[in-house]
Amino acid sequence: MTAPAPVAPPAPAAGGVRVRVVQAAGRPAASGRVGAMLRQAGIDPAPGPGAVTVVVTATVEEAVALCPGAGDRLLAVCDTVSASGLREALRAGVRAVLRSSDLTPAQLAAAVHGAWHGDSRVPYSALVRLLGGAAATDPPRLTPRQHSVLSLMAEGHGNAVIARTLSCSPHTVKNTVYELMGRLQARTRAQAVACAVRWSLI
Repeated sequence: MTAPAPVAPPAPAAGGVRVRVVQAAGRPAASGRVGAMLRQAGIDPAPGPGAVTVVVTATVEEAVALCPGAGDRLLAVCDTVSASGLREALRAGVRAVLRSSDLTPAQLAAAVHGAWHGDSRVPYSALVRLLGGAAATDPPRLTPRQHSVLSLMAEGHGNAVIARTLSCSPHTVKNTVYELMGRLQARTRAQAVACAVRWSLI
């Protein structure tokens, strides 16, 4: 296996966030795209102590193997995300797993900042497969506000951003999230979105 190769020169990182981008062998175009997305989002790749490692690979398993020990701040951008790969990543402490095919600069930036602050993010379709289990026969009915909040949650936004987007108070968003948890019988935001994906609510 080829050693991780830095793909961007050091530069000051936005907001104090340090990021290094590494790639699997033969993936310069994919890693270049990720570097361009970071810069478009206002984050200049800048390796340094405690940096978030964005690793660009074909599979999650390859990302974990390529950067052992970097799990607490490892963000994997992969072509395919399997349930078994996601399970391995979670065991290794990987902070975020993103699918390269539907990645946007905003999603990448949110995941980088989340990993920097210790938050986690995984593709909900893969999370649904990992959770398994049968869905209820009839999906729960959601109000328009609940559906809007759920959709923004699925994009990885926190309550403050959701409140600004929907022009309501953070308290209203918090209550709506609480209602969603009960209606979807979920214990976490990720589980709520996974249930919504399973029921095709979003």
